[in-house]
Amino acid sequence: MIIEPISLVRQVEIVFTELRQELSELNSGTVFLQIRNNTVGKFGVRHNPLEGRDGVVQKSGTGLTESQWQAFRKLALDSLKYKVNWTHGEITFDFTVKKETLYASVMFESNYNMSSLIRG
Repeated sequence: MIIEPISLVRQVEIVFTELRQELSELNSGTVFLQIRNNTVGKFGVRHNPLEGRDGVVQKSGTGLTESQWQAFRKLALDSLKYKVNWTHGEITFDFTVKKETLYASVMFESNYNMSSLIRG
């Protein structure tokens, strides 16, 4: 049986579906995807969801709403159009909600291996 590879777009859809509940609890952070051979391996969210004030630790704000999650997911999928000519690296999506507005940015990190370039 031959297993067809899953497109990177579909993999990002799966990642955002998996992170949906966690993102509904966060109002800022970084979603990261580690990519090897155009396949998402490790992924997750880096965040500091707690704030301390006067010795009391509490959750900071509310998380992403359904419409904010949808917009964030769309931004992530649309950003893949700008990933050019690399198969190994990391994509990070920084996000924050301020005054009920979602702000997000995308950063690509490409990785290359010299040993695969020099063969002889």
